[in-house]
Order: sequence, then C-alpha cells, then structure tokens
Amino acid sequence: MDLKISGRRALVFGASKGLGKAVARELVAEGAQVAIVSRDSARITATASEIGAIGIAGDVSTPGSSEALIARAARALGGSIDILVTNTGGPPAGPFERITPSDWQKGFDNLWMSAVESVLAVLPHMRERKWGRILAITSISAREPQPGLVISNSLRAGLLGLINSVSRDVAKDGITMNALLPGYTATERLAELGVDDAIMGPKIPAGRIGRPEEFAALAAFLASDRASYITGQAIAVDGGFLNSI
Repeated sequence: MDLKISGRRALVFGASKGLGKAVARELVAEGAQVAIVSRDSARITATASEIGAIGIAGDVSTPGSSEALIARAARALGGSIDILVTNTGGPPAGPFERITPSDWQKGFDNLWMSAVESVLAVLPHMRERKWGRILAITSISAREPQPGLVISNSLRAGLLGLINSVSRDVAKDGITMNALLPGYTATERLAELGVDDAIMGPKIPAGRIGRPEEFAALAAFLASDRASYITGQAIAVDGGFLNSI
C-alpha cells in the first residue's frame, strides 16, 4: 500500500529509542524526510545515522524549547513540517502521597506544555498548505488509569481532550490530529517499570506484550493521505488490553 507520504517532512520527538524511534524508522521507510529529537545528543546522532534521519538534540520539557526545535528541524529538512509526532518519556511512577509539587510541574511541562507548544508552532504552516498530520503518542493510561502512574494517568487524559478539541478547529484545513495509546510494548520504558512479558503477557488478550513496529505501523498510516478522514480519535494499540468501549 502506497501511503503517499514520500517527500513529506516529518518531525518525531523522543525518537532516540522505543516507540518514537520505531515511528521514525517507519516514516523513513515510507519515503518521508524525517528529523528526530532527543535530549541525549550522542544517542540521537547514532539513531539518526542508523535509520536515515536527521538528529537534533533538545529537551522539549524545557518551557519554550519546542518552538525552537521545530524551527531547527524545518531548516534542516528544507521546509516547514508536514507531520508532527509528539512523544515524551513517562514521568516517575509512585503513589500520590510521595509526589511533590515539583514532580507535578515537571510532568506538566514534559507531557502537556511540550505538546501544546509544538502544535501551536506547526499549525500556521499546515493551515497555509491545507495539509498536515499531528500525532500525539500518549498511553492507555489516558483512558484507563494504571497502578502507580498517577502523574501519567492525570495529564495524559487531558491530552485526549486537547487533541479532540483542536482537531475540530483544523479539520477543514486538511489537518488531522489523533492520539495513539500504546499498551504494554517491549521498550526500555517497560523494562524501567519492571514489567515482564512472562507475567504481563497472559493478562493481555493477544497473549503477549506488543512490538514497537506494530505500533509504528498505525502511526505511519495515520500520517498518510489515506487517513485523511480520521481525526480527533484516540486509538489504542494494546493487544485488546483495555476494557473500556
């Protein structure tokens, strides 16, 4: 299937590893020109070389940095961004009583404001060209709170409201906005949380933890011309784990 995104300019945040890297790799495979961002300079350079992208070091959790990173990516790609994929690392796990106001602020800047600033930065150019794709990588915790992930459960749910709300305003301009909700997927983040496939796999209807490339396949489709009538949605890639309708 030709997704018709060859030559499109894409920017993927949080792409030195995990789901962001998988999405970037898939977009490159489809012929898109891709820039990837991560705060780890050495790692983003290595990943960019590996997958055929342009690597940019930067930290989207720093207020005001998203707009500057998007400008840098646009210059590096030779034009404004057609496809934006927002993605950040998950905040620390822990019970509510142990979370400090500082933890909440860091989570807000990282999960929420980075997405808001990024969308604000790309929309004018997308509207001008009457084409754009914005994908927000969140988590199944946005729909069903997961144990011990209070910050993530709280802030990611708000992102679904943001995506749906803004998508209604920009749909007439040929811009789609969708949220992708990864379930338990074999990434470094899952290892950090101590989640093991032998224990978690049987709890998932598919019988196993997901693979990053399975998630990336949906992202590439939603970033394509063929997904032009899909917008404002929150789509889980979770092997059937979510119980909600």
